[in-house]
Amino acid sequence: MLKVLSIASYRFLPPKTGGQRCIAFFNRFFSKHVVLTCASVPENTKSNSDPYNIVPLLGSNTLRYINPLLFFRLRSFIRSQQITHVLLEHPYYGWLGWLLKQFAGIQLVIHAHNIEALRFRDIGKWWWKILWHYERFGFRQADILFFISEEDRRYATATYGIASHKSIVVPYGTIAHRAPRHEDKYKAKQVVANIHGFDEKNLLLLYSAALNYPPNLKGLDEILHQINPALQQSALRYTIIISGGGLPAAYNHLAQYADRCIVFAGFVEDIDLYFKAADIFLNPVDEGGGIKTKLVEALAANTNSVSYNNGAYGIPLSATGSKLQVVANSDAAAFSAAVVRSAAQLHENIPATFFNYFYWDNIAKKAADKLHEHHTSDPRGTVQDEK
Repeated sequence: MLKVLSIASYRFLPPKTGGQRCIAFFNRFFSKHVVLTCASVPENTKSNSDPYNIVPLLGSNTLRYINPLLFFRLRSFIRSQQITHVLLEHPYYGWLGWLLKQFAGIQLVIHAHNIEALRFRDIGKWWWKILWHYERFGFRQADILFFISEEDRRYATATYGIASHKSIVVPYGTIAHRAPRHEDKYKAKQVVANIHGFDEKNLLLLYSAALNYPPNLKGLDEILHQINPALQQSALRYTIIISGGGLPAAYNHLAQYADRCIVFAGFVEDIDLYFKAADIFLNPVDEGGGIKTKLVEALAANTNSVSYNNGAYGIPLSATGSKLQVVANSDAAAFSAAVVRSAAQLHENIPATFFNYFYWDNIAKKAADKLHEHHTSDPRGTVQDEK
């Protein structure tokens, strides 16, 4: 069996954000198919149910991203454990991956959660072009690349000059392998209605996101100033719950919107309860790149969803049936109309094809199969990148 050293440069356990959940659940299921060790920071506290080891080789100092001593520490560990593959979570350690490939005899895998350069461009960072060149360098050194969406894979192939045979789509997934029953969803809705004091007969609309991230905050503004005013002109009886941490203080916990069908829940520990309780998930996000993890989780909870086009990247519509409606970016009127249409289709179920594609164990096996395939064809990891 292949021996893989995953390098995760930040705390991801216990998982709270989408990025943390991506690493945590991918590792949990991937370790069923390969011998996995994760090199990370000391802050991670692994659950006993996770069948892999975490070794605190990186340290907590922010200088860990440029610490040259990491190369010697990791090379020694790789040799002692007979590691065959190093898997980088994100391309930030591209320099380190390149050195380990050259001098530790491993095959290099990069698990890209976004096209990071484009994500930072979208949030207005002036240095995004520098990151573009660095990301391109890292991707071109890798033997295998895991992209979170087909859109990202196509961009990297066309723009970064990545050989298409080196990459596959390894999407953000769900630990659920079947849809919850409508009865269970209604019970969850009763619990949430009791917590927040609204009528459980109301249509429950949910927006959940990290609200200190500019594209997500823009999505909130779209709801507050465009979508909700349009919905208030409809015949729907509804409550919108806004959940997520990091809301700027200027928004005053959305107190001024309390009389406009909006409830601010803040960060909630059990977000799965809210996904299950919701009738419709709102995803008016059209920036930021990558797959929107909350959209995957909402669909896995058998919750109807409405999204702007860019926000639905990485979600094959063929796998969602009638559960996902996608409208043009920034078209709030079309978005509101889609919410009204979706409210009439709550009895539908997410198709089994969704879980065939997004169940974490299926995703992890696909990733492991790619490593086995490449290792068999080139056991020394000497595939040369085209220039």
